[in-house]
Amino acid sequence: MKLTKEQPKQKETTVVHEYLDEVFNTVLQRNPGEEEFHQAVASFFKSLVPILEKHPIYMEKGILEQLVEPERVISFRVPWVDDSGKINVNRGFRVQFNSAIGPYKGGLRFHPTVNLSVVKFLGFNQVFKNSLTGLPIGGGKGGADFDPKGKSDNEIMRFCQSFMTELAKHIGPDIDIPAGDIGVGAKEIGYMFGQYKRMAGASHTGVLTGKGINYGGSLGRKEATGYGAVYFVREMLKHKGATINNSTFVVSGSGNVSIYAMEKAIELGAKVVACSDSNGYIYDENGIDLYLVKQIKEVHSDRISEYVKYHPEAKYVDDSTGIWSIPCDVVLPCATQNEISEEAAKQLVANGVKVIAEGANMPSTAEAVNVFVNNEIMYAPAKAVNAGGVAVSSLEMAQNSMRLSWNFGAVDEQLQEIMTKIYHNCVTSAKEYGHKDNLLIGANIAGFIKVADTMIEQGVI
Repeated sequence: MKLTKEQPKQKETTVVHEYLDEVFNTVLQRNPGEEEFHQAVASFFKSLVPILEKHPIYMEKGILEQLVEPERVISFRVPWVDDSGKINVNRGFRVQFNSAIGPYKGGLRFHPTVNLSVVKFLGFNQVFKNSLTGLPIGGGKGGADFDPKGKSDNEIMRFCQSFMTELAKHIGPDIDIPAGDIGVGAKEIGYMFGQYKRMAGASHTGVLTGKGINYGGSLGRKEATGYGAVYFVREMLKHKGATINNSTFVVSGSGNVSIYAMEKAIELGAKVVACSDSNGYIYDENGIDLYLVKQIKEVHSDRISEYVKYHPEAKYVDDSTGIWSIPCDVVLPCATQNEISEEAAKQLVANGVKVIAEGANMPSTAEAVNVFVNNEIMYAPAKAVNAGGVAVSSLEMAQNSMRLSWNFGAVDEQLQEIMTKIYHNCVTSAKEYGHKDNLLIGANIAGFIKVADTMIEQGVI
């Protein structure tokens, strides 16, 4: 499988492409059937051509060969008893991908689609996302094919306790610090932290982030990913002499990231007209009633279709993919991977979209990304846009280490500073390597340089 179809003209470029194809083919051979992981690696490799041409030392030191191999892969069974007394068995994972710049850091996802490929793609991208934050954290990811939906609190608690019983052997405040992701919120983190504390015989508050405020959590963590995504969009628009004020947003999903992205966008003057869940989407041309969405999703854990019962002038469509047909200025895909297809991307472009900023991890297919880039749409990848969550998780770790708790304003100020720096680092790297305004290439190169240089400095060869 070739990463490139065209025949390069320059000798240096030919060498680089041959090298990338060779490493990528090894990835395919060693990781058969792991399509999500293949997609993440392929997208990343395509961005590295200019830096490998300029600095062949990264090829000479075999940095890519090391980066695509996790330092450790852990897979384990998770037995638990449901409320009827039946024993269930799920599969748990933790992939500790790269610790060059710090302990492994990355979320835990509980969802039926979780498998090794999904966890590896998330972990691989997490390495460079964490690098972009400028904070001393390496990359990892984990989760289980457990579905919390429809489960009682006691069933979720028993599952989390069983999951942590095994995971606890492999994590620690200076080793690997998991957080939440899809299906893992403050409740699940609390159950897992309680089990870890019982097993450790001590309260190591820094072992997990996303904790409750009463036992070491950080103010602003819940809002961080969504707020950070909007702060990044603000910088993108500012670069073009525009503002969020009076812009129309479409935000997919209605979970934690989506809700707080909508909240910050509305606060900055935007009109959010649509959001979704896995069943369908709502369109409210008057602007989404965010308070109602929060009540539906956060308080009652209900379906987004309930919205039209209270706002009959709004429209509900029983197909979440149709959300991309709505004309808007800014799109924030915040639901899940590969939710924007090539066809959807073409429709967004035809409808005049100005900005695509990925709140979820890899929500655009490779074909969709090509559509955005080829049409010169302002497009920013997840590893830059949604880095706010892990950034504030790192700030939570800092507070835990100091036995302090910062106020919301202090955390939010640091979040804004981090997101602004990430944006400008992406812009600078893209320009330096001959791809001005290409934030995909800029983000990948900026994230890569710090990790690769550190690996060389530490003698990891």
